[in-house]
Amino acid sequence: MKNTLFLYLRTMFVMAISIFTSRVILDALGVDDYGIYNAVGGFVAMFSMLSGTLVAASQRFIAFELGKPNPEIKRVFSTTVSVHLLLSAIILVLLETIGLWFLNYEMNIAPERMMAANWVFHCSVLTFCINIISIPYNAAIIAYEKMDAFAYISIFEVVAKLVCVYALFYIFFDSLIVYAIFMTLIAVILRIIYGLYCTRNFPLCRYSFSFDKSIFREMLGFSGWNFIGSMASNLNGHGINILTNLFFGVALNAARGVASQVDHAINTFVSNFLMAITPQITKSYAAKDFAYINQIIIVGTKYSFFLLCLISLPICINTEYILGVWLKEVPAFTADFVRLGIILSLCQTLSQCLYRTMLASGKIKKYQIVVGGLSILAFPVAYLFFYIGLPATWGYWAMIIFSLICLLARLKLLHEILPSFSTKSFCIGTLLPITYSVLPVVFVAYYIHTLVEYVNVQTFIGESLECVVLTGLSIWALGLNRSERRKCVTILRNKMISHRND
Repeated sequence: MKNTLFLYLRTMFVMAISIFTSRVILDALGVDDYGIYNAVGGFVAMFSMLSGTLVAASQRFIAFELGKPNPEIKRVFSTTVSVHLLLSAIILVLLETIGLWFLNYEMNIAPERMMAANWVFHCSVLTFCINIISIPYNAAIIAYEKMDAFAYISIFEVVAKLVCVYALFYIFFDSLIVYAIFMTLIAVILRIIYGLYCTRNFPLCRYSFSFDKSIFREMLGFSGWNFIGSMASNLNGHGINILTNLFFGVALNAARGVASQVDHAINTFVSNFLMAITPQITKSYAAKDFAYINQIIIVGTKYSFFLLCLISLPICINTEYILGVWLKEVPAFTADFVRLGIILSLCQTLSQCLYRTMLASGKIKKYQIVVGGLSILAFPVAYLFFYIGLPATWGYWAMIIFSLICLLARLKLLHEILPSFSTKSFCIGTLLPITYSVLPVVFVAYYIHTLVEYVNVQTFIGESLECVVLTGLSIWALGLNRSERRKCVTILRNKMISHRND
């Protein structure tokens, strides 16, 4: 609860600043340059299919080591850092050769902006490599459950980005190039801060060159199979963004960029909750406390979905109004992308606890072959949709369809790895309460919205409060069982008594 509180305090501040920063960025760069930054940065981020495999591995191995009676953290941490240094060098070479060719000869960018696009590309590559080197330090903070560090560092990050964006209005040079350079400088500063924090607070996480072959083989085996899932995730996200550029141009990349900002802000609330419970899943698996893991899966999935619903329903109902107030110029298709992005996030939230339990077990070979193989199909299906002339929104529909298919596969595979996990219990304890507590509220809120002739500040606030109240009451009455309601009442009563005594 303490970790989640730190993360939520950070989230409320970070989200407010990030949303405002997005408005200023779009205003400073313009739709086309913002689209170029999103397209080029998205292409570079596609290579996170290589680094993404090690993100999960780093978090899993450090947290798993902490769950052992006699952990050897220094050996694991130093080997992890060495592996990431090697990976960053490999990705740097790949991007500056193959990636640079693709940018200049295949992407749909106006010739007069190619020089700026190349600057963005080189800065994005450098930023990406710096972030790879920072992964083990971030993983250590998560494993030690020091979530307050993320709160303070994230606040510094968003404030620094806001200052840099405002500086664009006073620098008489190509704004796109200057913005890319600023983002690289911020990445360097953050890398130094994370390194200093870990060195001072975790004595065993001080890097000294080490390359333990046994740990490397375990991480390589874990990452090798996890690469399938990472590749699927990147092709579905950044890959479909590149397809959008090839078929529809940079203007729709700008729309996807704005939608991604909204989606990221909303998902931060849920990711904070999941970040707080992930170390508990990993440590419990190391301690073989499977009963507790089953409880976390069911409760964690249900609560994270409810939390996302409370935040996202008012946004879905009033998307056009929010975008009109937020942005001076709203790119075409942005409202549709925002709504579909939220639907996709809701579908993916149902799988998050299942996925994290799979990673904790380390038995991911079959899981990645099946789930990763199914998930990766969204990319060619999206290409097919675009090729036959369907609009850009069908890229999201491809991801939504395969996200639900992958949920069914995850349920079956987790039961094979963890026999104590019951698919039936998951459906009864999670999917059913979600269905009959959320869907009626969606229909009622949308019907009320259709009765409103003109949306202004008063009607927006009224509809938002109505959505939150209706959703909250429905979750309390239909989404939570009697035991969960009793626990909530007990926690609130104890907090009130504690506060009164203080």
